[in-house]
Amino acid sequence: MTTASRLPTSHIWIIASTLTALFLGALDALIVGAAMPTMVAELGGLSLYSWVFSAYLLTRAVALPIFGKLCDLFSPRRLFTLAILIFLAGSLTAGLAGSMAQLIAARAVQGVGAGANFALCYYVISDISAPERRGKMMGLVSFVWGVSSLLGPALGGAIVEFFSWRWIFFINLPLGLAALAGVLLHMQERTRGDRRPDVDYLGAFTLSASILSLLAVFLLAGDTYGWTSLPIVGLGVCTLVFGFAFFHAEKRASEPILPLSSFTSPGFTLGNATAFACSFSVFSLSAFFPLFFQGVLFQSPSRLGLAMIPLSLGWSAGAWFYGQMSQAIAKKSASLAGSWSMAAACAASLFLGPRTPVGLCSAVLLLAGLGMGFVSISTLLIVQDSLDPRDLGVATSSHQFSRTLGGTIGIGATGSLLTHAISRSLQKLEGLPGPENLRNLSALRELLKPEMQERLAEPLRFKLQTVIAGGLQEVFGVCLAAAALSVVLSHVLKKRP
Repeated sequence: MTTASRLPTSHIWIIASTLTALFLGALDALIVGAAMPTMVAELGGLSLYSWVFSAYLLTRAVALPIFGKLCDLFSPRRLFTLAILIFLAGSLTAGLAGSMAQLIAARAVQGVGAGANFALCYYVISDISAPERRGKMMGLVSFVWGVSSLLGPALGGAIVEFFSWRWIFFINLPLGLAALAGVLLHMQERTRGDRRPDVDYLGAFTLSASILSLLAVFLLAGDTYGWTSLPIVGLGVCTLVFGFAFFHAEKRASEPILPLSSFTSPGFTLGNATAFACSFSVFSLSAFFPLFFQGVLFQSPSRLGLAMIPLSLGWSAGAWFYGQMSQAIAKKSASLAGSWSMAAACAASLFLGPRTPVGLCSAVLLLAGLGMGFVSISTLLIVQDSLDPRDLGVATSSHQFSRTLGGTIGIGATGSLLTHAISRSLQKLEGLPGPENLRNLSALRELLKPEMQERLAEPLRFKLQTVIAGGLQEVFGVCLAAAALSVVLSHVLKKRP
């Protein structure tokens, strides 16, 4: 770790290389969206459409805590080399895929590499930064996240239009190799001589199985399957069984993946819980605000994209600002301020309606983004400070995992709520497909396509607008509840010594 006021050149190269790896992983979560229609047309497999996204998110979530722990046991240089190679292997095979099944398998491999890169990026940058500089560095990391979210959809569309959808994946190869070269040339090989690298294989397996089962519940329930269907109930049982097995495995492991003693630290528990609650809110808003723009305000897809930009800008700006001011603004105060900002945005969203100006909606998203920017950096620093420096990898990856878990569960839960609310209201309308034909969000989005909207009579179209607005009010209400929980957690955290 450096304490000098100026970073050594080698550290600058390391930071640039790790941020490049993180940028590619974040970009690949979004860039495929614009290419999916072309991919389906060439490869077929429309029924597997959602799994191109889900496979990536699931394996990325699993890799985060496992590689976070490995950072504390093995040389980060070797782990980063492995992570980048896994990601590049997934990118190459995805670009060469000849069927949808092959593409999904390649995306799963990509997800492992991306999750590992995320864990290692946060760990390495935190490790080489002095404590007083760490906030600024984490703000820089969040800024890169924001840039990837802005570039992803637009870059994906441009590549498909001017080249081929396969170059969405092939473009990772030169950039990934450049990041790999930076790691190999400038990152020092380090050994962990003070602790025995005893890998907790049983803990890794049971945690992976439990995470996969839990996230699959929220990815599939309410859209592909009903909440009480056999597959969802079975996945729920698997979550509990493997979670129980993981708990007992961690009690016996000499180097547990997630030390149970960590939860005795208020900073670790409350910091991660606050990050979970805020992520629940912000990812739900980001998932369903486009439906508000399209189904309630009748905005075109191009204007919809522009209207959503303030959320990413606010998140990046909030994280960057607090990162620069982290020595002047207390971490716990920043977490509380960010939570209040998120709660205010969610409360304001309850008053949006068909006559609300698009600019005002974007202002609400900007406020939510600013709040999440403050919370994401402040809670990360709180969690990192709560554990021994020897467990920096566990602390850092647990925070990223909490955010991933909160976002995935939030989107799944609010999506199911929205589908149920809209289907219930459609029973009162005539001339629209009944609830039996609108059992999931995919069918609803199909109805909202411009060509479908043109077929509806004007009175019926405005009735549909009212139904969608009512369903979204319930979603925004749940987002407000989660944001209010983050306020309470931040307040409790602030009172703790």
